Amino acid sequence: MTDIIHDPQQQAFLCVVDGHEARLRYRLLDQHQVDAYSTLVPGELRGQGLADQLARAFFDWCKGQNLEIIPSCSYIETWLRRHGG
Repeated sequence: MTDIIHDPQQQAFLCVVDGHEARLRYRLLDQHQVDAYSTLVPGELRGQGLADQLARAFFDWCKGQNLEIIPSCSYIETWLRRHGG
């Protein structure tokens, strides 16, 4: 498992591997809802499960904050369907 960093200032979950950054970006819609709008894993890092790890960290954070996820990112929408989110 890669270290996932939550950067609330950038509203992002990040991980850096070999100088390449994978990230999931979100925006708070209100006090109860959050939009996951972008998941990006550079080609050099694909196939390592990083998008899944970013999604899991984001999901766990949202759950802890009692936030409903409104995904406009297709990856997160699919991830939530698969994982019962």
